[in-house]
Amino acid sequence: MEETKTQVAEQKGFTKKEKSWILYDVANSAYVMLATALLSLYFNYLSPSGNLSSVWGLTNVIVTIIAVVLCPILGTYADFSKKRGIFMMFALIGICSCGLLSLFSFISKFTIAGILFLIVYIITEVGFASANVFYDSMLNDITTDEKMHKVSANGFAWGYICSCIPFALCLGAYVLGNMVKGFEWFQGPAFSVGCLITAVWWLVFTLPLLKNYKQTNFMPRPEKPIRATFSRLGSLFKEFKKNKKALLFLVAFFFYIDGVHTIIKMATALGTDLGFDQVKLVIMLFVTQFVAFPCALIFGKLSAKVACEKLLLVAIIAYTAIGVFAVFLTQEWQCWILVVSVGMFQGGVQAMSRSYFTKLVPADKTGEFFGIYDIFGKSAAILGLGLTSLLGIFFPLSNSTWINISLIPLPVLFAIGLGLFLLARKKAPMEGTSAYTEAMSNPAETIETVE
Repeated sequence: MEETKTQVAEQKGFTKKEKSWILYDVANSAYVMLATALLSLYFNYLSPSGNLSSVWGLTNVIVTIIAVVLCPILGTYADFSKKRGIFMMFALIGICSCGLLSLFSFISKFTIAGILFLIVYIITEVGFASANVFYDSMLNDITTDEKMHKVSANGFAWGYICSCIPFALCLGAYVLGNMVKGFEWFQGPAFSVGCLITAVWWLVFTLPLLKNYKQTNFMPRPEKPIRATFSRLGSLFKEFKKNKKALLFLVAFFFYIDGVHTIIKMATALGTDLGFDQVKLVIMLFVTQFVAFPCALIFGKLSAKVACEKLLLVAIIAYTAIGVFAVFLTQEWQCWILVVSVGMFQGGVQAMSRSYFTKLVPADKTGEFFGIYDIFGKSAAILGLGLTSLLGIFFPLSNSTWINISLIPLPVLFAIGLGLFLLARKKAPMEGTSAYTEAMSNPAETIETVE
C-alpha cells in the first residue's frame, strides 16, 4: 500500500531526478538571458559598430558551424554510457568562459579587446550548446513516457521565470551604469558583474543534475569507442530511411526553429539598429520571460489532454504570424506586441519539439539522435542569422521606412517549416519507439499517425 501511495505521489509531482533535470534549465537559461539581452551590447561597448546586428549575427554563424560539427560526434559517443561526464565537461567550459568574459571591461581601451571578447564568447556558446546535446538526451532517462511532455515544458517554464532572478541583478547593474548620473564609470564593470553573476548561477544549479543523474538507456561500450562512434554516426543516417517520420520532422524543425533562434539571438541587436532605447529593449526581454513562464506551463498541462502534434502546430502557426509582423516592425509599441507574442509561444514550441522528438526515436539511442537533432537546430541558425545579417548589410534596419527587408526570411522559413510539419504528421512512427506504442494503444490516433 505504501509503494502504491508513493507511486501516485510521484505521478502527481516530480521525482528527484526530474527536479534536478528541470533545474539545469534554470541554470543555463540565465546564460541565455545574458547572451540575448546584454552580450551584444557588451561587445558594442568594447568595439562600437554602426551595424551591430550584422557583426553579431555573423559571429553566431561561426558558433553554429562549430556546434554542427561537434554535436553529432559527441551525441553518438555519449550513448556508450558516458553522457554524465561529457555533459559536465562542456557545461564547465561554458561556465568558466562566461566568467572569463567579465575581464574584458577592464581592458576596453585596447583595440584587440573586442576581438578577444568574440573568441571567448564563441567558446562559451560552444560549451553551452554541446552540454545541451547531452542534457536534452537525458530526458528519456529521468522520466516516463507519460510525463515526458510535462517535464520538458516545466524545464523551459521554470528556466524562464527563475532566470529573471540573476538577470534582474544584471539589469540593475546595467541601468546603474547607463542611466544614473555619477555612475558613468560603472558602465563597463556593470557588464562584468552580469557575467560573474550568471556564471555562478549556472554552476550552482548544474550541481543537482550532476549528483542525481544516472544513464539508464545506453548501448554496450565497445573496445574502441572512438572508432565505433564514427561507425555509428554513419549507420545513423541509414536508420533515418526507416524512420521517415523523425526525418521529415527534423527537416521541418530545421526551418521553424531557425526563426525562433534568430529572434532570440538577434533581438537586442536588431532593436538597437532600429533605434529603440537599449534599456527599454532589455526590459522588454525581461517581460518576455514573465509571459513565457505561465504559457510554457499551460503547454505542459495541455499536453496531457491534447496531442503534442496539435500543440506544436498551433505554436508554429503563431510564429509564422509573428514573423510576418516583424517585417513591418517600425514603432516601439509594435515591439511590445512582438515581445508578448514571442513569450506566449517560445516555451511551447521548444518544449514540445524536444519531447516530441524524444518519442520518435529509440530510447537507447537518444544521445546520437539528439546529436542530429541539434545539427538541424543549430545549422538552421546559420540560415536565419546569415540571411538577416547579409541582407542587413545592403538594407540596414536604420534606413527602413515601412518594411524591414532584412527580416523577410523569417516568415518565409516559418512557413516552410509549417508545411513540412504538416507532411510529417501523416507519416507513421517507427516500430520500437514511444510514438509507435502510443499509436498502437490508441485506435483514434492510429488513423492519423500510422499508415
